[in-house]
Amino acid sequence: MTEHDGDGAHVSTGTTGEPREIGDTGQTGDTAHNGETGHNGEATEPAIPELVIISGMSGAGRSTAAKCLEDLGWFVVDNLPPALIPTMVELGARSQGNVARIAVVVDVRGRRFFDNLRESLADLDAKEVTRRIVFLESSDDALVRRFESVRRPHPLQGDGRITDGIAAERDLLRELRGDADLVIDTSSLNVHELRAKMDAQFAGDDEPQLRATVMSFGYKYGLPVDADLVVDCRFLPNPHWVPELRPFTGLNEEVSGYVFNQPGAKEFLDQYTELLQLIASGYRREGKRYVTIAVGCTGGKHRSVAMSEKLAARLSSEGVETVIVHRDMGRE
Repeated sequence: MTEHDGDGAHVSTGTTGEPREIGDTGQTGDTAHNGETGHNGEATEPAIPELVIISGMSGAGRSTAAKCLEDLGWFVVDNLPPALIPTMVELGARSQGNVARIAVVVDVRGRRFFDNLRESLADLDAKEVTRRIVFLESSDDALVRRFESVRRPHPLQGDGRITDGIAAERDLLRELRGDADLVIDTSSLNVHELRAKMDAQFAGDDEPQLRATVMSFGYKYGLPVDADLVVDCRFLPNPHWVPELRPFTGLNEEVSGYVFNQPGAKEFLDQYTELLQLIASGYRREGKRYVTIAVGCTGGKHRSVAMSEKLAARLSSEGVETVIVHRDMGRE
């Protein structure tokens, strides 16, 4: 990815003072209200917009993620101060349904800034606002390359190096990353692949209970940092050592047939699917909407690809909206 996030705040809400409760105009008297009017003339509660907060490492793709949501019809505010997020939701609630979905891009560059974000999140939770946090992650090497390619300093590096700024930002964002509903690692993604991931998660009209990304990968290229669960398929014989299968991938029927004819392959798929059903139930109870399941083999070409395809098909058949990503296929 060559996309780079902006630095300053570019939005003004036109409001001052502390955020008010949704529906409060600051007026007094019996006639003051902000809600819509029903058929009997009584005021109704305004519809509270759905909210997505986009954050993460500088240079990891926040602006690309925001533009994707904007293309999907979301009202996007870039670099809004966290203290103004409840006010933004309030204004959306007053729009009489014209602003039903809001995406806010925030970054964390100081302890007070982070404290304001936590206060805003607590305020939103108290008002029962449906909100999700999307966190954009990337490796240090990838971030350094991106900053060097655009010849800009990291916003937190000061008089130090780019790596110093990255380390400082990663430390500030550690707690927020842990609270995120969806973590996307963009280290090996280009702009189009990131947009495809965002489309897969947010393009649907109806929000499913749980969405899963099943990602095949090769251990020799490293573990996916955004994986919630990791599956190791290296206990199965490697088709790489079968000359007639070596050129193909796990998407090939002959390779898939070879993998699943090995002792334990089908049993593993059956039992791991049952385990995922148990985990998925717990995720739903805890309000987790997204899960990334990483399925690995040595090179990410044969066994992990074949297992990922079968596992994703099982999840889809059980009503889990599933996206398949083959991270390292074709990389050799």
